[in-house]
Amino acid sequence: MAKIIDGKQVSANVKEQVRQETEALFQKYGKKPGLAVVIVGNDPASRVYVNNKKKACETVGFQSFEYALPEDTSQEELLELVETLNADKNVNGILVQLPVPKQIDDKAIINAISAEKDVDAFHPENVGRIMIGEYAFLPCTPAGVMELIDSTGTEISGKRCVVIGRSNIVGKPMAMLLLHRSGTVTICHSRTQNLAEITREADILVAAVGKANFVTGDMIKEGAVVIDVGMNRLENGKLCGDVNFAEAEQKASYITPVPGGVGPMTIAMLMKNTLTAFKAQNQITD
Repeated sequence: MAKIIDGKQVSANVKEQVRQETEALFQKYGKKPGLAVVIVGNDPASRVYVNNKKKACETVGFQSFEYALPEDTSQEELLELVETLNADKNVNGILVQLPVPKQIDDKAIINAISAEKDVDAFHPENVGRIMIGEYAFLPCTPAGVMELIDSTGTEISGKRCVVIGRSNIVGKPMAMLLLHRSGTVTICHSRTQNLAEITREADILVAAVGKANFVTGDMIKEGAVVIDVGMNRLENGKLCGDVNFAEAEQKASYITPVPGGVGPMTIAMLMKNTLTAFKAQNQITD
C-alpha cells in the first residue's frame, strides 16, 4: 500500500520558507516582493486561480496587484498593460492568467513579458535556459513535482523516469528537470506504442495527460513513485486525476492524491519564483 504524498503539507512548508525569507528581507531592505496578476474576462476557473494566488501572496507577505480586464479587451490594450508592468519597479513578477479570449494571441503576450519578471517561466528565453540547465525560474507545476518527489527521499539519479504528456507547460519541462537530476527519461504521448510496457519500467511515473483514470494499476511497476498532475472532473462532479488511484495505490510506494497533491504546489512554487525574481532585480545575494 502506497504512502500518500501530502501536497498541502509540502506546499505549506515551501510557503513558510518564503514567508520567513520575505520577512527577513523586509527587515533588512524595507522592500517586499510584488506579484501582478492579470485576468481578462470572466472565466470561473481562472477567477478561482487568481483568488488563490492573491491569498498566497497575503500568506507569504507579498504585495499583490490584480488587473481584471473586460472580455472584449484588445491585444493592444493588454500589451500596453504588460509594458507598464515591465517598467514598474514594485512589480517583480507578472502573470497573465490563461486562457485569454480568442481575440488575443497568448504567445504574443507571453513574449512581451520581461523574461526577468516571467515567474511562470513560459517566455522563450526562460524555456531555453531550462534546456541548458542555467535557469532562474522553473515552470511552477514541474518544479512542484520535483519538491514532492524530494519530500519522499527518493533518489532520482540513475532511475527510470517516465513522463506521460508532452505539453510545453508540464510534460517537456518535467522531462528536462528529471534529466538535469540524472534520471533516465522517457516521454510518452498519444502516438506512443506499447505505452503500458514503457510505464511498467518506470521507477518514477509522472502522469500529465488530462484523461481521467488513464493510468491503471497494471501500468505501474511495483514500488514506483507515482505523481498525478491531472485534474479532471467526472460526470458526477467529482475531481479525479489521470491515475486510477485505487488501483495505483496497491502497487506504488508513494502516490499523490487528487485533489491535494500536485495542485497546491503550483502556487507555492509561484511564490518561490516571485521571491527569486525580487532578489535578482534588487541585486540581493543573501
